[in-house]
Amino acid sequence: MNNFKDYLAPKNLLKDRVILVTGAGQGMGRVAALTYAIHGATVILHGRKIDKLESVYDEIEAVGGPQATILPFDLEQTESKDFEVIAQAIKLQLKRLDGILHNAVFASNLTPLENQTLELWLSTLRVNLIGPCALTRACLPLLKASPDASVIMTADTHGHHPAAYWGGFAVAKAGVEVLVRIQAQEWEILPKLRINALIPGAVNTPQRNRTHPGEIKHTLPQPQDLMPTYLYLMGEASKGVSGETIFC
Repeated sequence: MNNFKDYLAPKNLLKDRVILVTGAGQGMGRVAALTYAIHGATVILHGRKIDKLESVYDEIEAVGGPQATILPFDLEQTESKDFEVIAQAIKLQLKRLDGILHNAVFASNLTPLENQTLELWLSTLRVNLIGPCALTRACLPLLKASPDASVIMTADTHGHHPAAYWGGFAVAKAGVEVLVRIQAQEWEILPKLRINALIPGAVNTPQRNRTHPGEIKHTLPQPQDLMPTYLYLMGEASKGVSGETIFC
């Protein structure tokens, strides 16, 4: 797939659209939410920690973006009925949904499979794979009603090229790519709706800092360096692109 790092998004690319960003409190999610708002989107900020979401809310307000909405919940704990309530709340408050960036992530410390418990695997799969799938399913009626809707699932290099010690996280992220291919095929009859997997790669984020503490951080790409690709996939320029795994 082509690299879209040089894509120049028009200022009003996402005007009048409502975009849900999970894991919006820090790192890649924070920068993506702010970028989408700068390009006209009303952003729904998801995360577990309200204080971090409020900080992003204030940043969006400071740059003159449309008023954001804060939507705190824990993907690790959310049940099927809760996702339905979340989707209904979006419908009642905002009337529409035009895109989801599944950015929330859970990754434990690197350790051999023999040390990874059932409980750890369940948490890892719920946040990185099962939860995003359930959230998309609950929001599907809203996405179908949109004139142009895009779902971006965040994959990972360790899911695409599995390696020792990455265990359940790598399995979950490999599952993301399979899920995207299946969903894209099922949505072939819905030309206004698309889904893709995006692999950010090595980026200077809090998550990367925790899993790779010995790296020299200033040598890594910054989250904002990847935003042209995030904008391309969320905007109308990516119509017809679905079921792909795209590397930043």
